[in-house]
Amino acid sequence: MADQGTLAWPLRRALQLRSDEVAVIDGEVRLTYRQLADRLAGLPTGLRRLGLGAGDRVAGLFLNSYRHLEMWLGVPTAGMVVNDLNIRLAPAELAFIVDDSGARLLVTDARHWETSRELLERCPALEALVWADDGPPPDGRTVRWDDLCAGEGAAVDGDWPEASVDGDMLAAISYTGGTTGRPKGVMQTHGNLLANAKHTMLHNPLRPTDRFLHSSPMFHAAGVANIYGLTWVAGTHVIAPGFDADNVGRIIETDRVTVAVLVPTMLNMFLAHPATAGRDLSSWRLLIYAASPIPVELLRRALAALPCEFSQAYGMTEACPHVAGSTPEDHRRAVEGDPAAVARLASCGTPSVGIDVEVRREDGTRCATGEIGEIVLRGPNVMSGYWNRPAETAAAFTADGFYRSGDLAWIDDGGYLFIVDRSKDMIITGGENVYTSEVESALHEHPAVVEAAVFGIPDERWGETVHAEVVVAPDVEVDEDELIARCREHIAGFKVPRSINLRTEPLPKSGAGKILKRELRQRYWPE
Repeated sequence: MADQGTLAWPLRRALQLRSDEVAVIDGEVRLTYRQLADRLAGLPTGLRRLGLGAGDRVAGLFLNSYRHLEMWLGVPTAGMVVNDLNIRLAPAELAFIVDDSGARLLVTDARHWETSRELLERCPALEALVWADDGPPPDGRTVRWDDLCAGEGAAVDGDWPEASVDGDMLAAISYTGGTTGRPKGVMQTHGNLLANAKHTMLHNPLRPTDRFLHSSPMFHAAGVANIYGLTWVAGTHVIAPGFDADNVGRIIETDRVTVAVLVPTMLNMFLAHPATAGRDLSSWRLLIYAASPIPVELLRRALAALPCEFSQAYGMTEACPHVAGSTPEDHRRAVEGDPAAVARLASCGTPSVGIDVEVRREDGTRCATGEIGEIVLRGPNVMSGYWNRPAETAAAFTADGFYRSGDLAWIDDGGYLFIVDRSKDMIITGGENVYTSEVESALHEHPAVVEAAVFGIPDERWGETVHAEVVVAPDVEVDEDELIARCREHIAGFKVPRSINLRTEPLPKSGAGKILKRELRQRYWPE
């Protein structure tokens, strides 16, 4: 059957054009595209031998690895559905997701073996574990991922194992981060993920000669975003188990990485690491920063310190995830001192080709230039809905089919989007709206501030007041009054934090590096 329109397409093209080129670098492991395709050709048979069939969910709980990459490339093309789990969640949270998705199989590694055993006992639908690590599994009975890939498959010289798959079929259920309430399963089809790959490559063209570093977790949309696009052009996937500033720097240097994605918290840690300044990073041509707004001061430091060009990506799991972004040209103009370009460093760029984006008022009408409203979007990359949540799916879309992002923003006369807050994070104090990202940017103007999270806390008089949790640099003397005074230099008085908690330990984060304000709020809001 023709597989155009399904996730078999990118690997099939890579195999046709560059079968003997290196597809994957994972530590000492090197796989060509022919070797990768040989392994994945046997996977459908291996999965069927475990009793799985079309539409069955395969969960994953493991670090980034070449086997993790194979799960994303191979499970959907076998007609099954990836349900990749956030390794930072507690067992009870993981059990909820496994039960909600109805996953029958869980792929895991040594780091997460005990948690996976617990999930196997707790989750009725979960039937077996798969060992995706080196050596034998601990219990001697669990099947190895490598053995699944040793199943019989079709020849890879231009052919691919047939499966009854089309572009509208479900490829993945990716659960939202759960920063508020229970996570929801975002249903992503083959067509959704292919459209995202095209949109991403239109925004950041990838090359066959690229070596792309996967250090963002593969369970998250930001980590998966470029898997299919890079495979489509037959570039090389360079894999780090996770983000560690020293290890990432070493990999960029030794494996001659050309493209990397770092969320702002990762970028901050990378720049701050003492080994970074001495690294040979000359191979690095493009840094894509994504997943959360970046303080402009951090971006300025990165532009000055790193040799690569910069691109920004804005998106969400429901959009698989790419929506908009700023380009290397935007950043070059800013470095050259173009005032408009400098101002637009604070934006998330313009909508990408193929995605229809608007900013709307509560009544559904379009906002004027400069007016704050909610970002809504539609396109072939937008999810088919939330798994088993018909009411929430209906509520997430407008009557004319746009997805309601929940992000508040305004758009300038050049079409650049400026995110001001999540609608749920906006603080209303004394009847005034305070957008937390603006306050966080003001805090980052002080050189002692490493991380900052702003949210509202209850107040009898004002309803809410502005509070900040701030991580300060070690060996730097700063107090609450000094930070408040600095904020008053940059923002209106009603936006200035009324209280600041100074801390040295990092702020809690999701697996994608987003700060978990829900956890920070808990001590201030009564149950």
